[in-house]
Amino acid sequence: MKKTAVVILNWNGRKLLEKFLPALLKNTPDEAADIIVVDNGSTDTSLPYLEHFYPSIRLIRLDKNYGFAEGYNKALAQLDYEYVVLLNSDVEVTENWLTTAIDYLENHPEVAALQPKILSYNDKSVFEYAGACGGFLDLYGYPFCRGRIFNTIEKDTGQYDQEAEVLWASGACLFIRLKDYLEAGGLDAYFFAHQEEIDLCWRLKARGKKIICLPQSTVYHVGGATLEMEHPQKTFLNFRNNLLMVYKNLPEKQYRKVMFYRFFTDRLAAFQYLFKGHPVNAFSVLKARYEFNIQKKNYKAIRQENLEKAVIDLPVGIFKISLLWEYYAKGKNKLSNFP
Repeated sequence: MKKTAVVILNWNGRKLLEKFLPALLKNTPDEAADIIVVDNGSTDTSLPYLEHFYPSIRLIRLDKNYGFAEGYNKALAQLDYEYVVLLNSDVEVTENWLTTAIDYLENHPEVAALQPKILSYNDKSVFEYAGACGGFLDLYGYPFCRGRIFNTIEKDTGQYDQEAEVLWASGACLFIRLKDYLEAGGLDAYFFAHQEEIDLCWRLKARGKKIICLPQSTVYHVGGATLEMEHPQKTFLNFRNNLLMVYKNLPEKQYRKVMFYRFFTDRLAAFQYLFKGHPVNAFSVLKARYEFNIQKKNYKAIRQENLEKAVIDLPVGIFKISLLWEYYAKGKNKLSNFP
């Protein structure tokens, strides 16, 4: 039996499947992994296309669109593999992308998950926004990466070609031990999409596991194939989910300080959207904070469980800085600028 499954979550993505499946099949040895497509209630011709042109690919049909998080949860609960790869349908893989990463996991049992180097499909000389070369958080919950801080994206000149322990690995191409995924509770279904992989990785790290970026494996990601960068729904989900993630995982002492800080910075973000002529996005930030405050009571027991199971308060990958201050006030826009 194969140890690995490459799992693609599809929703109305026939064009992406047509474009990226050939490279996936070419660069994924048949003896190394099964390829599985999970359909999230598509209404396009994705399923007939796969059945006709790729009858060997296993299909898991879900009855509706459960979003990224719950779609993967429902699919992975049906699988029996040692490793699974959560792969976006808009990712082009390269030669040895899979075997390099799986070999690493085989030789490093302390590592629960890893990501490859993720470059932009549209400009393969630069990192891609969603994950770049491994992710971190600042002390106030703002995510950033080797190769990407806020909207500043670096060219890939080999500056991050060494493997590194990170806080989170991108859901665009996430290698993870299925046992660890399930024991940690999987992705938070309420998140629907955005930052759910950061939340999962934070739980794993707090419980003593390691997350790695392995740039010897490389993929190219289109990004923004579901929602564009400035889409109000993306703004809403990013802010709401980020606040919930902080509440779920951050110890009480740091949490109080962070929420005092975020009271002001989130409103500043809303004002910035308004000033730039995006009133709907500004409303999305305020709506996200409102829903966060409503939902906190539903996460009280989850927060307690996470804190009880944690063996590390602030895992490796959480920088004790304010990213907003370093970036906007000091002009530090590369990871190499930070201690």
